[in-house]
Amino acid sequence: MEISLRQRLSKKTGKITLYLEIYKGYSKDENGKIKHNREYEYLDYFLYDKPKNPAEKQHNKENLKSAEAVKAQKVLEIQNGTYGFANTHKLNTNFIEYFKKLTEERFQSLGNYGNWDSTLKHLLGYSNTTTTFKDITPEFCEGFKDYLLNRVKTKTGNALSQNSCSSYFNKFRASLNQAVDDGIINDNPCKKIKGIKAEETEREYLTQEELQAIMEAECRYDVLKNAFLFSCFTGLRWSDINLLTWSKIQDFEGGYRVQFKQQKTKGVEYLDIPKNALLYIGKRGNPEDRVFIGLKYSAYMNTALTQWMLRAGITKPITFHCARHTYATFLLTKGVDIYTVSKMLGHRELKTTQIYTKVIDQKKRDAVNVFDEVFK
Repeated sequence: MEISLRQRLSKKTGKITLYLEIYKGYSKDENGKIKHNREYEYLDYFLYDKPKNPAEKQHNKENLKSAEAVKAQKVLEIQNGTYGFANTHKLNTNFIEYFKKLTEERFQSLGNYGNWDSTLKHLLGYSNTTTTFKDITPEFCEGFKDYLLNRVKTKTGNALSQNSCSSYFNKFRASLNQAVDDGIINDNPCKKIKGIKAEETEREYLTQEELQAIMEAECRYDVLKNAFLFSCFTGLRWSDINLLTWSKIQDFEGGYRVQFKQQKTKGVEYLDIPKNALLYIGKRGNPEDRVFIGLKYSAYMNTALTQWMLRAGITKPITFHCARHTYATFLLTKGVDIYTVSKMLGHRELKTTQIYTKVIDQKKRDAVNVFDEVFK
């Protein structure tokens, strides 16, 4: 944000109006054309264009001095954080580099990392590598929101899905919240910008019969099969299973439980392990060793997962995360109350777990429709 004192001559009155030009950065349109964001604040001071006597000269001198004082006050307000920035030094921090650093910190959580990395790419498409925090104004935020919703195209030429837009804009907002915590800015310029509402998506899961089928079917990679089934019986995310070490699997009251820190929420969780799940972790190794050595997030393992499902007669699109959905829907189907399921999944809010109850309700409706199919 930059402030300049400007003058404008009125030919009608022969007087010069004094005003402040407040520059708030810029954004790019769909054609890459730069649009500058400026605001103007007119002051209650004027100058004589061609002072004719000492009184008019003195008037010009005093009014110009007063206008400069107003400008200095505005600059001071920016430096002290009135406009949401901590100081001019931090104001010049490169926002793109800061966002890149936050993205790299999430590398171990591949699903989350992928969303942050995609958001970074779209931010670069909307702005450029030299964007600083002084450029991040409410107008910039609104512009980025519009860019995601109306201007970004996929490789196939389609618009981004509503949920992708929602996820990317939330990551952008989260980065500014983090910048507030880090003392770079005093207030999030995106705070009053309405978010992009996500649409509810169908959550694929395996039924009890399908789960039994994949347990019996062959999978190219044993570590993939074991890790996926372990997730089905524990609800652990891929990121948590990938980092699971033997030290986190502990004896507890005649059984076993996992003590771990969720990669997504960073919350410390304690999760009892059912006996079925123990069948898929093998012989205990050294405390620092990974339980599922060789598990990787890669195209060939994703392909192997699909092939494994097909061998079991399952044609619906199943990803590794569907194991977690399977865990949740199975518990609810068997009558476990939603509050307990929410705790077992490590959800911070009950409304996140309630999404699964809709899946169960649909299953009940489908069961009732069997009568209509039989007795036509």
